[in-house]
Amino acid sequence: MRIRILGSAAGGGFPQWNCGCGNCVGVRENARKDMRERKFHGKARTQAQLALSADGSSWYLAGASPDLAFQIERSPALHPRAPRDSPVAGVVLGSADLDHVVGLLLLRELQPLRVYAAPSILRILREENSMFGMLDRVEPQVVWTPMNSDAAFPLLSADGEDSGLRCEVHYLAGRYPKYVKSKTAELARNEATAALFFESASGKRVAYIPAVGSLSDTLLAKIQHADLLLFDGTFWSDGELKRVQDSGETAHQMGHIPVEESLRLLENINVGRKMFIHLNNTNPILNEASPEHQAVRQAGWEVAEDNWHLEL
Repeated sequence: MRIRILGSAAGGGFPQWNCGCGNCVGVRENARKDMRERKFHGKARTQAQLALSADGSSWYLAGASPDLAFQIERSPALHPRAPRDSPVAGVVLGSADLDHVVGLLLLRELQPLRVYAAPSILRILREENSMFGMLDRVEPQVVWTPMNSDAAFPLLSADGEDSGLRCEVHYLAGRYPKYVKSKTAELARNEATAALFFESASGKRVAYIPAVGSLSDTLLAKIQHADLLLFDGTFWSDGELKRVQDSGETAHQMGHIPVEESLRLLENINVGRKMFIHLNNTNPILNEASPEHQAVRQAGWEVAEDNWHLEL
């Protein structure tokens, strides 16, 4: 299995356009200086996005980032092979958050796609948000496919061709984004956020969990023995936003386990490589010289970066 980490930041990217926190200031200053003069030890990042393939020819996206067009352009493996012939065959959505679905609108150019999502998210996108009608102008432009929890299914192209990858979704308790105003959010709260598990024909497994508010025994069991774990790295501490900007909800209130807690909760997890992804611009681990970043590395974790290419 081939994995491309196209983006590694949380919503808004890094630096965030309206933020003047120390991290954002530091990475902007880096962009204006040469390597020898840079004081901030960190890198800019686009919003979290994965691409996965069994053969390097047909690719499936985990989420649809607002930065997707730029991310595709800097990834030659995802470049079109001919007019209207993209190797991107499908998208698997783990939530309805804007930074996970807005990129679908960038894929509206009549490319046949299959989009997998929870039944409630399909209703939110197709029935309650008219903009996504741009993906239904011709038949078949997008094949919308509901995902059932805890049952592995093959990832198929719009015309039904098997990719060689399988996916399993485990729904997490959470909340829908604030733009969702319908009763859908009340009736299907258990589908608001998902942990995604991808598996190759050889049995290699990737666990992609960019947002999680708590760790159940069931989820821990599913993570065990994954060859690659990409886990929620949004915030370092629970009160991070209040500390940095003197306002805002806590990490837990926003549906994220802080990294400093995850290091303890997952201390004995048995996986291959383990990385934090979906990093908010305020997170001190973005500074590679910080004690928080060093604590993550000493615990055997990596901090995901844009443009990492992995093979399992």
